[in-house]
Amino acid sequence: MLNDAVPVRHPGRWVGAAIIVLVLAITAQSLITNPRFHWDLVGTYLLDTLVVQGIGWTLILTVSSMVIAIALAIMLAFMRQSENPLFRYVSWVWVWFFRGTPVYTQLVFWGLVATLYPKIIIGVPFGPEWFSMDTQTVVNATVAAILGLGLNESAYLAEIFRAGLKSVDNGQMEAAEALGMRRSKIMWRIILPQAMRVIVPPTGNETIGMLKTTSLVLAVPFTYDLTFVTNTIANRIYQPIPLLIVAAFWYLLVTSVLMVGQFYIERHFGKGVDNLTKAPVKPAAVAAAVAHAHNPAAPADPEPAAPTSEGGTTP
Repeated sequence: MLNDAVPVRHPGRWVGAAIIVLVLAITAQSLITNPRFHWDLVGTYLLDTLVVQGIGWTLILTVSSMVIAIALAIMLAFMRQSENPLFRYVSWVWVWFFRGTPVYTQLVFWGLVATLYPKIIIGVPFGPEWFSMDTQTVVNATVAAILGLGLNESAYLAEIFRAGLKSVDNGQMEAAEALGMRRSKIMWRIILPQAMRVIVPPTGNETIGMLKTTSLVLAVPFTYDLTFVTNTIANRIYQPIPLLIVAAFWYLLVTSVLMVGQFYIERHFGKGVDNLTKAPVKPAAVAAAVAHAHNPAAPADPEPAAPTSEGGTTP
């Protein structure tokens, strides 16, 4: 007589779970009972007008910079794949420069660009001048912040896009060229849609990183983003910790929304490749497999039902 199966015990899991629960309980108790967190001030400034405006400006900087970065990255990635050596060299130098210098340094430069070029002049090179305008009017703090963030990010996204393009098999390009398609059309209609499965996850991470990198725009200086606003309020009321909690809360909330959006975009471009759902269980096939296991003479797979003229099936 066979003994009943005894499940394998995992005492380490229970010990680990107990430690985690204990740490969480201690952390929660500390957060609730420690008066130095000043949760009343957190609630007061969580929806403060300046804080809400800071969230809006942070989102504007993030979206605008990512739009510029993505547009430039696609162009740079295509240039790296080009047969023209000049295009490849220019793309490589762009990535080398913007990826090799700190973003803070680049933001400081864009904040000082008006000192190098006080006027933007449009006209014939070495000839007459048509019209000019003050650089400070065109490249104000907002434009400088967006340009500094967008150009820096384009170098990183260009490498991500290049890796995505190289992940598509060369046979796709050869087959499309055999059909007489133009190379540019092949890239936009065949290669890029397939590469998006590889491009989207790291691009989503870069977008989240860009949201937090906007805290460096003080170097321009840009003084409307969330980090600067909360620091200003903290310096005014001499309570930095509650305002740090306010800033962290809003960054976490926006980041969570971006992560949800990234999940659905990844699922959309992963159709046909990523197995996100299990195959449905067919009761008839399971019953036939069980019957075949007990009686080898029984068919392993039931014959499909024949369709009738009325659209149904007959056994």
